[in-house]
Amino acid sequence: MKVLYAIQGTGNGHLSRARDIIPILQKNNIELDILVSGTQADVGLPHPIKYNLKGWSFIFGKKGGVDMWRTYLKTNSVRLQKEIKAIPVEKYNLVINDFEPVSAWACKLKNINCVSLSHQAAVIAPNAPKPKKNDLLGKTILKNYAPTTIQYGLHFKEYDDKTYTPIIRQEIRAIALSNRNHYTVYLPSYSDAKILNMLLNIKNVDWHVFSKHTKTKYYWHNIAVRPIDNNAFIHSMANSTGVLCGAGFETPAEALHMQKKVMVIPMKGQYEQQCNAAALKDMGVAVMKSLKLKHLEKLQSWVDGDSKIEVAYPDITENIISRVLEEAVVGTSI
Repeated sequence: MKVLYAIQGTGNGHLSRARDIIPILQKNNIELDILVSGTQADVGLPHPIKYNLKGWSFIFGKKGGVDMWRTYLKTNSVRLQKEIKAIPVEKYNLVINDFEPVSAWACKLKNINCVSLSHQAAVIAPNAPKPKKNDLLGKTILKNYAPTTIQYGLHFKEYDDKTYTPIIRQEIRAIALSNRNHYTVYLPSYSDAKILNMLLNIKNVDWHVFSKHTKTKYYWHNIAVRPIDNNAFIHSMANSTGVLCGAGFETPAEALHMQKKVMVIPMKGQYEQQCNAAALKDMGVAVMKSLKLKHLEKLQSWVDGDSKIEVAYPDITENIISRVLEEAVVGTSI
């Protein structure tokens, strides 16, 4: 069987997950090609990539949301259409898609099945938690950005029989855990200045900030700021007291798996993160609306408290891949 695995390259979570999924796909008797589209990731992929595309990336801003103007400027619709038309999805027996728009739209235009294995598939599922404020535009974008015909989802909890708990990377499962009295911070949609302006007010702890906006490591009082580095970030989390991060999927899931205190700040205008924040809040995870100083008391209260949430995220990646491949062969989806 010839399989195309198409991965979203905006953000680090999709590629981090792929690092575990690809070896399992390769263990099956299939011919595997990999497609990556997007330009905003800091995590590499140690496997040959057959199709490396620009795709359609959302650009992180510095004020807590997506930089829509830079996203618009970076989106070349003519180039995107050429990429969609050029991908020979019809040559594959199966296309597995992790929120990747080029292959998804290529399949849609050629009336070919496209199987979603993504967090986004779980987020838009009827039983998954949603924010109180209805965001019709955000919901529409999430549904149509990478349209698929069959969906398998990943979420913080199993909300239905096609939603699985998070795929936790083997390097996360294997790492030794400790508490060295620092907090790990990853807020890619905020500038260093905004992060420092908030954290400087919490003086009784050390902060390890991983930033998309710096190329060199530097210190400011009780705060260490350094560029994104996958290995350093994992070790910082593993040895932390808690993790302050955006309301993405992989980082909160990994921090919860490590039994760390977690606080999330959802990106403004990002429907998926608003949904994630709703799900995490239901579980008892601390959620802060923004990094504005008016929320300082909430941040201090979280630091002073010990609000750890118990989760069970077993290693079921092989089971998930087996189901996807078996149902693809049968041509049905339960």
